[in-house]
Amino acid sequence: MSINIILEVQAKPECADELRATFEAILPDTRSYAGCIEVKVLANQDDPANLILLEQWQTRADYEAYVAWRAEQGTLESLGALMASAPSIRYYDDLTI
Repeated sequence: MSINIILEVQAKPECADELRATFEAILPDTRSYAGCIEVKVLANQDDPANLILLEQWQTRADYEAYVAWRAEQGTLESLGALMASAPSIRYYDDLTI
């Protein structure tokens, strides 16, 4: 069964456009990474510096391997410099109710 991940980020107000551009540049590699099923980016209508990434992965281990790969590349550090606070990451199972 796949796993759903909600990643919420809050950009520094002066970095909102740069954060969006960075996601636009790196998400093609994310979407082609082993185990990635889908990634959608949503912008908060009331706070354009607030973004949600809705992600679906084959397994949590696939996602964790991807995050480790991004950390090794230095991408997480670069993204962190654009954020006002640490991202929120939540993991969900589809209950198919």
